[in-house]
Parts: sequence; C-alpha cells; structure tokens
Amino acid sequence: MSTEKKADFSDVTAKVDSTAPVVEKADFSDVTATVDSTAEVVSGGEQTYTIQKGDTLSKIAKDHYGKASAWHQIFDANRDTIEDPDRIFPGQVIKLPSLPKED
Repeated sequence: MSTEKKADFSDVTAKVDSTAPVVEKADFSDVTATVDSTAEVVSGGEQTYTIQKGDTLSKIAKDHYGKASAWHQIFDANRDTIEDPDRIFPGQVIKLPSLPKED
C-alpha cells in the first residue's frame, strides 16, 4: 500500500464564459403540411405503381386512365422491367406514364 498523499480537488470550481450569442430555437408549433398524393413522381409527370395480386396492365390502365386500352402505353414505358405484358408480378414497381391529351 502506498503512503503517498493524494491531491485533494474537493474545493476546485470552474466557470465557463462564452462570447457566442444565445440563439433561440425555432418554433415549429404552428407549421402544418398536407399531402395530395402518395404516388412518387418520377419524371415528366410519370408516377410509379406497385403491382398488387390480381392486377393486369389493362386493369391498371382502366383504374388510372379510365380506359383499359392504355395498357400499351404502360407496357411501352416499362419494357426495361416487363418482358411479357401477360406476366407481371405482385410487388413489381412500374412507371405510369403521362398520356398525351386527346383532342
């Protein structure tokens, strides 16, 4: 056992002064937000859609564009992910292109 006396720091105090200005925190209590759509915007007005069980391209076209015949445009926009328009799978994410306006 050591007989050396240990330093006594019990009376030591410290004070820190700062020249930094006190900044108040921002108040966001009155901030509100709304979401008009949960669809992700891709580019050029395109949206994405996740294929559900029982979906077909013509059903998706009918639901989103009001006409089943628009399945061709969906297929053309997704040739990089859909090889056969009759073989789509739940969970697949496809692009829903903007359709040209009809006269």
